[in-house]
Amino acid sequence: MPERSEPGPKLLSGGNPQIPKGEGDGPVQAYIAAMPGWKRRVGEHLDRLISESVPEVRKAVKWNQPFYGSPEDDGWFLSFRCYTSYVQVQFLKGTSLDPLPPKASKHQEVRYLDIGEDDDLDDERLGSWIRQAATLPGERM
Repeated sequence: MPERSEPGPKLLSGGNPQIPKGEGDGPVQAYIAAMPGWKRRVGEHLDRLISESVPEVRKAVKWNQPFYGSPEDDGWFLSFRCYTSYVQVQFLKGTSLDPLPPKASKHQEVRYLDIGEDDDLDDERLGSWIRQAATLPGERM
């Protein structure tokens, strides 16, 4: 009798993976592996760019999304999550970045970057935002 494979993580609204909260790279990699379709490539790209831009970055999964924090601070500077037609990068102190990420939030300091399936990422600009964000006091959650 063939072995039955375990079902993957449940996908929430918009295809966002439901991953148990946890600290470290393991939970973040589990989240990325569970991202559906083309969104997984975006998640892998973001994680690689964040890790290259902030070599000692801290990682965790909270509220079903990866969070990234600077090694010198116990707060968080960035997260991302899946929506139906895009992956949204959340800069928690985005109003302090230059230039501003394109999308405003109802939260005063937060700015977003939405990445669609066919969008070309500007790694130079995104890397600059990541490095800037990592130098700011992080959000405690």
